[in-house]
Amino acid sequence: MSNPFLSWDSASRRQFMLNTAKTALGVTVFSQVDQLMAASAPAPAGVGGKAKHVIYLYMSGGMSHIDTWDPKTGDTKGESDAISTKGGFQLSGYLPKMANQADKITVVRSMSGKTGVHEGGNYLMHTGYEMRGTIVHPSLGAWGQYFLGKTGTLPSSVTIGAGAGHPAAGFFPPSLSPIPISNAMAGLQNSKATVGEDNFNKRVALMNEFDSAFREKFKSSDIKDYTGFYAETLKLMKSEELKAFDISSESAEAKTLYGTTGFGQGCLLARRLVQHGVRFVEVQLGGWDMHTGVDTAMKGNTGTTMDSVFAALLTDLKANGLLDSTLVVMGSEFGRTPRINETRGRDHYPVAYSTVFAGGGVKGGYVYGSTDKEGKAVTDKQVTVQDYIATIGAAMGLPVEKVVFSPSGRPFTVGDKGKVIADIFA
Repeated sequence: MSNPFLSWDSASRRQFMLNTAKTALGVTVFSQVDQLMAASAPAPAGVGGKAKHVIYLYMSGGMSHIDTWDPKTGDTKGESDAISTKGGFQLSGYLPKMANQADKITVVRSMSGKTGVHEGGNYLMHTGYEMRGTIVHPSLGAWGQYFLGKTGTLPSSVTIGAGAGHPAAGFFPPSLSPIPISNAMAGLQNSKATVGEDNFNKRVALMNEFDSAFREKFKSSDIKDYTGFYAETLKLMKSEELKAFDISSESAEAKTLYGTTGFGQGCLLARRLVQHGVRFVEVQLGGWDMHTGVDTAMKGNTGTTMDSVFAALLTDLKANGLLDSTLVVMGSEFGRTPRINETRGRDHYPVAYSTVFAGGGVKGGYVYGSTDKEGKAVTDKQVTVQDYIATIGAAMGLPVEKVVFSPSGRPFTVGDKGKVIADIFA
């Protein structure tokens, strides 16, 4: 008798086994912990980056460079005057707390891209590749696990508040996808069995008894992967390291430092996770699509939250001895128009914008590249998105020039052959 299981594709077999696990064991974490199982051995070491961890602060919506990291004095400057900083350069007056942390950061003022659409820009700033209908490219956390392997019981990468549009593992196995956290205060949800321990252990034993014959008969790579997946899942569910996701145990001082916003709590969780060995954490803050009222938004929740929380994160990482080994990077899908529109806002503008690097071997108090006096065009040391992604990869110690082939046989690299911005490293 033919077995229909053998005719299913990998995704169908994977979903079948996932559903079986949920029913048999009475747990709901499997849909997330599936992502913890590494399907490939560590690749050769990378280029020697200093950053053991990366915290990617992603400003969703398109952050205005003129109202943040590249202030101007002419007609395009907006309503905020530039202010001096501890780094010896100027920032927008909307960022007084980051002005006091500027000796810890490198500002790249010469970013330039071609994509002025949110979905495409977001994808590009996570993968280094333009969107294609035939393939999904890996995000940086997935590249990190592919080349460097898993980092213990906890996941290698986590996204906080990233939503459903994240490229995740791309063409890599789903086991390399980041664990998504929607609410930092709630932490990792559904990580405990929904039945008592005795019943749970009985179900595991019974499942293994039934599975042994199945695994012996059908020796596909999916079956082998999921045997490891069950073991990793059970190990995580019983691990004390799950406490890394619980920010309620943080001190009152730490909670006050980061504040009560979702972004603040997300960055506090990010610090906890890198402190417990997680390699790559992304925290998103929305609200940057400022077609109207830039000044109001920058003085309000969006601008003040970014300023205070970014400063808090750098202060906290430094105090905990983590800044040298943790690269903090801030980016956005594009910049915004130098000219203010009729509704006192700024529109999409990928031609010139800024990103920020800190820690992880990066220079402090440093500005790389420049734009003209109105912020319209890059005038020195242009940086592409591919360069930006490759630079983060290099800081992580990834072999950014190494070619990796997708399942369809197409060649790819970290950052699509972008050039590492070597000058920003100390």
